Amino acid sequence: MIVAFSNLSKDVRQYMLVTFNYWNFTVTDGALRMLVVLHFHQLGYSPLQIASLFLFYEFFGVVTNLVGGWLGAKLGLNRTMNIGLAMQVVALFMLAVPSAYLTVPWVMLAQALSGIAKDLNKMSAKSAIKTLVPNNQQGALYKWIAILTGSKNALKGAGFFIGGLLLATIGFKGAVIAMASVLFVVLFMSLAWLEKGMGKAKKKVKFTHLFSKSSSINILSAARMFLFGARDVWFVVALPIYMGQVFGWDHTWVGGFLALWVIAYGFVQGLAPRITGRAKGVVPDGKAALNWAVLLSVITALVAFGIQTGWQPEITIVAGLLIFGAVFAVNSSLHSYLIVSYAKDDGVSLDVGFYYMANAMGRLIGTILSGWLYQISGLAACLWVSFAFLAITTLISIRLPAHPKDQVVN
Repeated sequence: MIVAFSNLSKDVRQYMLVTFNYWNFTVTDGALRMLVVLHFHQLGYSPLQIASLFLFYEFFGVVTNLVGGWLGAKLGLNRTMNIGLAMQVVALFMLAVPSAYLTVPWVMLAQALSGIAKDLNKMSAKSAIKTLVPNNQQGALYKWIAILTGSKNALKGAGFFIGGLLLATIGFKGAVIAMASVLFVVLFMSLAWLEKGMGKAKKKVKFTHLFSKSSSINILSAARMFLFGARDVWFVVALPIYMGQVFGWDHTWVGGFLALWVIAYGFVQGLAPRITGRAKGVVPDGKAALNWAVLLSVITALVAFGIQTGWQPEITIVAGLLIFGAVFAVNSSLHSYLIVSYAKDDGVSLDVGFYYMANAMGRLIGTILSGWLYQISGLAACLWVSFAFLAITTLISIRLPAHPKDQVVN
């Protein structure tokens, strides 16, 4: 296997290493989220209290993506990826303390480190692909980004299962120690084999370069913020509680269904190039992102109307969530490709980091609103706010630029 690996081209080997790092990190990220939810539920925490444990995770994602892009351009993407892996190892060991020491502030601090680590790792992985694919191969870039993004979400869903399995078999402490040990080995391999200086800007990078100067990236980032706010405003807190309260599903059913949803969501993301026309030689542009945003808005409005009127809520939610997930996955994959395509070659992580800062901001806003809106008005209100966010995404997407007509698929 090692001989076969060494026979591959340099760029393919680096892509495989970046993806391997990202995959391992993603599994632990999904598993840790499920571990925290289930373990603290066992300790008697309410769903909203459990959601509050993730607020620092989301908040520091905003900060990390902004500063992380600058660090990636200044230090190199290999270093920011390795820093992310190391921080996740520390965060996991922080949670390995006896239960008496697992206070809310301590867990929130560990989650903050994990959030920083996750976004350093994601920003580094997405940015690294830009450095490995020539500019004249936009089709290949779209395919590689779609595979990386889709596999991430599928593995995060698998992580939900693994987290529950580890909790049931070796307990919370054993689970976090086991995951930290695996990531430590991955970190060692990354330090040894990942190319030094990958993604490091050739020109001097000033701290003032944190904020994008490109109008296309600013527009796409704004659209991304409202897109992910629209998802999380009903998916993160409101939906799991609703399924338990209204449908009477137990935690195993709720966790299992959402895990399968995330896996299916990742699978569709991986297929996005085929869905959006790459098989016919079409590279998506801003107009494609606009059309898919319109479709997602319509679907969300129909689900919100169904819940508002009380029409077969279980069918409406289950079927609506599956359709929403598939269309959202295509939207997300299109955005992930467009940001890497729009980003400048030198210091790519600056643009990608700014974009994922907006992504994290949307998740933070959605997480906060999800708990608050559900508590005061119920799931229908969350869905109508989701529709409003998607309507804003659609309006913003009108201004997304198209690619040059002579761009080809490779």
